[in-house]
Amino acid sequence: MVKVSFNSALGQKDAKKEEEKNEVLIPEYTDVEDGVRVRQQSRAWCWCMCLGLAIMLSGVVVGGAYLYRYLMLQEGMVFRCGVGYYEEDYMIQDEEVEVDLSSQLRQLEESIRVLEDEEVELISVPVPEFADSDPADIVHDFSRKLTAYLDLSLNKCYVIPLNTSIVMPPKDFVELLVNIKAGTYLPQSYLVHEEMMVTQRVDNVDQLGYFIYSLCRGKDTYRLQRRDTILGMQKREALNCHKIRHFESTFVVETQICEP
Repeated sequence: MVKVSFNSALGQKDAKKEEEKNEVLIPEYTDVEDGVRVRQQSRAWCWCMCLGLAIMLSGVVVGGAYLYRYLMLQEGMVFRCGVGYYEEDYMIQDEEVEVDLSSQLRQLEESIRVLEDEEVELISVPVPEFADSDPADIVHDFSRKLTAYLDLSLNKCYVIPLNTSIVMPPKDFVELLVNIKAGTYLPQSYLVHEEMMVTQRVDNVDQLGYFIYSLCRGKDTYRLQRRDTILGMQKREALNCHKIRHFESTFVVETQICEP
């Protein structure tokens, strides 16, 4: 009789191998709902990211368009031209002026930028050849019905209601400048005087519109009134006055600004 016996160690090894095979063959349990939730979260994250990118791109496009418009607005239509005028002492009276063309002919040059869409005219008068007039920057804002003068010699700003009987509207002014530049209209104009008086200080220039604010920001700013409309004002009174010669029409205007 033969006795058969088994090694216990070998038997344990075989049992372990069998268990490992069984572990490999049995798939790990996964929750289906968890998988769906993960996919939904990743989809939502993708949508949020796409939406954020779309908003950023639209912001870039809008910002670029605004910047382009701003730069184009600042550039505008720029004219550098001059006009000849006769040195005479004419006062503005009901838009009618008698002209004597026998006097000396002078030349005035200035740089003009017209923003038709904004209804604004920006005028820069350089240092003139004659010493009795100051260089200046001028804004005619038709939408605000205001004119602002920046006397560059004094570094002071002056604001007055826009005189539409003198200043041509932007569209008509552009047409005049184009004709002057093309040589189809060569004006030999005359000099008209207007006298202004400083009346009060302006503390809040930000309420005067973007263009006048840009001109007068950080500078002493005052309101003006026409001298002939101030009751009790005598022309023989001693005043501290400065003159700015400029043109924004078919004639040259000498604006005299006086302080009491």
